[in-house]
Amino acid sequence: MRVSATAKYIRGSTRKTHLITRSIIGKRVEEAAAALRFMPQHAARDVAAVLKSATANAENNHNLSAEDLFVAEAHANEGPTMKRFQPRAQGRAFPIHKPMTHITVIVEDREA
Repeated sequence: MRVSATAKYIRGSTRKTHLITRSIIGKRVEEAAAALRFMPQHAARDVAAVLKSATANAENNHNLSAEDLFVAEAHANEGPTMKRFQPRAQGRAFPIHKPMTHITVIVEDREA
């Protein structure tokens, strides 16, 4: 059975977050959580939170055991971009783009 969790509007680059999500696909949930804990990237914390939520959804809503779960899919999609302006010299303004990301993690039971 496939169980998912999604976090939307997370501040951070989709490109950087996607590198993290690709690294946990196919791993057991415990292995993926351990790998994320030791990654230095800031996005690893957000992905770990979504993975923990997906595992909790599987345990509480579908009575699945965490030992039997593995990461079937994990992806980061582009969200909206906050646009801001940085004042510069002589009345100019430079644009600043603050991207957001939607993170989805899908865990699946090994027997499925």
